[in-house]
Amino acid sequence: MDVRENLENVRAAIAAAAVEADRKPDSVRLVAVSKTKSAEEIRPVIEAGQRLFGENRVQEAQSKWPGLKAETPGIELHLIGPLQSNKTAEAVALFDVIQTVDREKIAREIAREMEKQGKTPRLYVQVNTGSEPQKAGIEPDQADGFLALCRGELGLSIAGLMCIPPVDENPGPHFALLAKIARANGIETLSMGMSDDFSTAIGFGATEVRVGSAIFGARPPL
Repeated sequence: MDVRENLENVRAAIAAAAVEADRKPDSVRLVAVSKTKSAEEIRPVIEAGQRLFGENRVQEAQSKWPGLKAETPGIELHLIGPLQSNKTAEAVALFDVIQTVDREKIAREIAREMEKQGKTPRLYVQVNTGSEPQKAGIEPDQADGFLALCRGELGLSIAGLMCIPPVDENPGPHFALLAKIARANGIETLSMGMSDDFSTAIGFGATEVRVGSAIFGARPPL
């Protein structure tokens, strides 16, 4: 498997989907999802010019990204997995973007740590568009109020929205719902679409797509 070739194929597919949607190819950013991958597996993708990466777990990211970021300036690291409150300090210290702000408690912890550390990671609110009980994310009908709380009382600048549609449903309506919430709240960044559905997401306005297995290969089952 050649991850460089995979990366180029994904970039070409993103560009083609953007053109198909009457958008500019550079209007969509690729976040390469490197969870479960070692620093040695990630380096070839960095060497091929990729600078945006996504990780699911704070502790795993801490084991590899400080060194990788020191080696290569310009890396932008995104937290795309659920954030536990006891990992908030570490997340604010390490990540450039936290995509999974999804409840008042974690929003308050992030606001406290940002002030304490003097760090300003970009923040996205995760919306549970499928209202799945096992999945993180604010309920769609609570998103407007939660965004108002974050921006108002907590003074947080929310830069984007993120969603993960149910695996057994057509993702299109979920992407459309996220885009609708974003428009209603003046949010331009939409993180939606993964290896299997990023072309569809781009058609619904995704500005960032999170792609892992199409670049790094299938992950072993947990």
